[in-house]
Amino acid sequence: MAIDAATVRRVAHLARIKTPEDRLEPLAAELNGILAWIEQLNEVDVAGVEPMTSNVHQPLHLRDDVVTDGGKRDDVLSNAPRAADGFFVVPKVVE
Repeated sequence: MAIDAATVRRVAHLARIKTPEDRLEPLAAELNGILAWIEQLNEVDVAGVEPMTSNVHQPLHLRDDVVTDGGKRDDVLSNAPRAADGFFVVPKVVE
């Protein structure tokens, strides 16, 4: 599939990218190079190769999913200008 200047102009219009006319041909050449590289990658035989997300295998050390309050209520409330009964005290906004 070859991309020409008209295709680049249409894609730029659809993407709302302002592209000067003198840049359409170089962009078409760059996109054709990218597509040629993708075609080259499509020729690689990957039969029997398992998909991977990383080239380093690291086992995940998971901890138990336990719901807690964090145990830092007093530390958090120490930063508040005013606190009462374990809650922030804020000015009333709605009457």
